[in-house]
Amino acid sequence: MKICVIGDGGWGTANAMLLAGYGHDVALWGAFPDYIEEMRRTRRNERYLPGVELPASLRLEHDRAAAAEGAEVVVLAPPSKYFPSVVEGFRGLIGPEALVVSITKGLCEDTCRRMTETGEEILGTGPIVALAGPSHAEEVSRGIPTAVVAACTDPEKARRVQEIWSGPRFRVYTSADPTGVEIGGAVKNVLAIAVGCSDGMGFGDNTRAALITRGLVEMKRFVLAYGGRRETLDGLAGVGDLIVTCTSVHSRNHAVGERLGRGETIDEITGSMMMVAEGVWNSRVVHEIAQRLGVEMPICEIVYRLCHEGLSARDAQAIVMGRSLKAE
Repeated sequence: MKICVIGDGGWGTANAMLLAGYGHDVALWGAFPDYIEEMRRTRRNERYLPGVELPASLRLEHDRAAAAEGAEVVVLAPPSKYFPSVVEGFRGLIGPEALVVSITKGLCEDTCRRMTETGEEILGTGPIVALAGPSHAEEVSRGIPTAVVAACTDPEKARRVQEIWSGPRFRVYTSADPTGVEIGGAVKNVLAIAVGCSDGMGFGDNTRAALITRGLVEMKRFVLAYGGRRETLDGLAGVGDLIVTCTSVHSRNHAVGERLGRGETIDEITGSMMMVAEGVWNSRVVHEIAQRLGVEMPICEIVYRLCHEGLSARDAQAIVMGRSLKAE
């Protein structure tokens, strides 16, 4: 099949490598021509996926029309902050029959909408499939066995993604709840910052387990209020992705939290990072939606204040532990 992957970050590149490895004709599009040329020359994406050799068959494109021409499958992989503007650039270039898949985890910063909703509105291609789960690009690109979920309101599209992506080391399940899958993917990044902050302050397993467990409660409240299904979060896109993001050395959101816990400011942290930590942006979006829906999310609220109001880690700890006592 002809496949276009839009976004040359780590996760976009890992998916392009996976699909090219199955023998598909894959084009990976990036926004910066100089960097695309560097990747062509070195056959590496050292900025976002260091140490991994790109398949010789993988085409690297800066020209949108060249990347999207004849694509039967289109993969949307820009960071959530830039998702609308990047996808807008492909309006009119993607055929109405193309199978469109979003692998971006997060919510639109300007509209507070899910990525599939945003993409559907811009591209007009009908329901978009959300692909998510515990899947660090660093591991997928190296062939580490991984399982994810493809969710769509059109079950046939979810099934097609399942067939295209599944292989010896990448297993895909299907779901009819893209809302739950996408909301889980956004909130878990915010919670990973909280866990990282705890680790950065020198706390231990007890604190980490408590934050993950109570964070899952917040995630479920949020998904239900948003219109998703509680049971979705018992699966790969919920508890699975939450665990891996809160505990892995590959997690950028956890790394941001660790540095906050050690006393660095959010400006110092984000200013020194090459790659995106979606939880920093999405903490604001989750906060705004939770306020509008009347959902109690104390851990996510603390992360919002850490990232956007200058709250210190020590004060955050005191606030969380000093909340009124209640039944579980």
